[in-house]
Amino acid sequence: MTKTAFVFPGQGSQTVGMGKDLHDLYPVARATFAEADAALGFSITDLCFGGPEEELRKTYNTQPAILTVSVACHRVLAEKGLAPAIVAGHSLGEYSALVAAGALSFADAVRLVRKRGQLMQEAVPLGEGSMAAVLGLERDQIIAICEKTQQQAGPVQAVNFNCPGQVVIAGATAAVEAAVEALKQAGAKRAIPLPVSAPFHSTLMKPAAEKLAAELDKITVSDAAIPVVANVDGQIVTKGDAIKASLVRQAASPVLWEDCVAAIVAFGASVFVEAGPGKVLTGFTKKIAKDAVTLNVEDDLSLQKTLDYFKEVR
Repeated sequence: MTKTAFVFPGQGSQTVGMGKDLHDLYPVARATFAEADAALGFSITDLCFGGPEEELRKTYNTQPAILTVSVACHRVLAEKGLAPAIVAGHSLGEYSALVAAGALSFADAVRLVRKRGQLMQEAVPLGEGSMAAVLGLERDQIIAICEKTQQQAGPVQAVNFNCPGQVVIAGATAAVEAAVEALKQAGAKRAIPLPVSAPFHSTLMKPAAEKLAAELDKITVSDAAIPVVANVDGQIVTKGDAIKASLVRQAASPVLWEDCVAAIVAFGASVFVEAGPGKVLTGFTKKIAKDAVTLNVEDDLSLQKTLDYFKEVR
């Protein structure tokens, strides 16, 4: 029997209007948005559907918004009888994965990622940190150039190992700019500044990670009902204590997404369903696991395509 993995997107996948289609068509999705609004004390639903985009892009709004849409997608899939054998999520998406695995309650998760966004933004003042995607260089080259740049220009490091040929760097703005120039000289095809408000997953996020640990201590993190692959090491985690520790580390540690996908394949999953806005992870999966079947669910059209696939293979 083919095993299916559900994967959940992180920041950058948000768009104004995301989730509205499913909200309007499926009561379980509608209930998910209502639950998020009640947990947060304001309407994340209105922000998802109507923006404005600059508000949606603020990390403390982006995080609960994407989580809500992703969980709504997962719940619609569950209602249709589709359940994953294993889950993972990219950065923020790891929280969606943990809700899907039963390790976090949705209400706790949506409040937690709102706070996570606030802590990450507070750790580095606006404009003082940045990120850039580097295309077309080996990961070892990128790590070495960042280490060299760091000695002269300040903190910068490789933080997202997304897929072969794409690594994201983050750090102090001037250091990231210096590293981008050095990486281009070393043969990078492109180095693209990312529209984010902080240098996520870099060592500059350590103050946020410490405060996040205190927030995690206030909620229950249960053992996961199904395997979850952790961003920090690409290993399967199921015990509540280990999940909590990995979430604290994750805030200021690189996201090893390539390793996460490799672990899912090693587990025996050959079908990947991206549940949530956009198709970013689907693109990564195609480059990492070329033989895998990749599907996504973000609206009713993509849902029907995914359901049709599973009807055919059953």
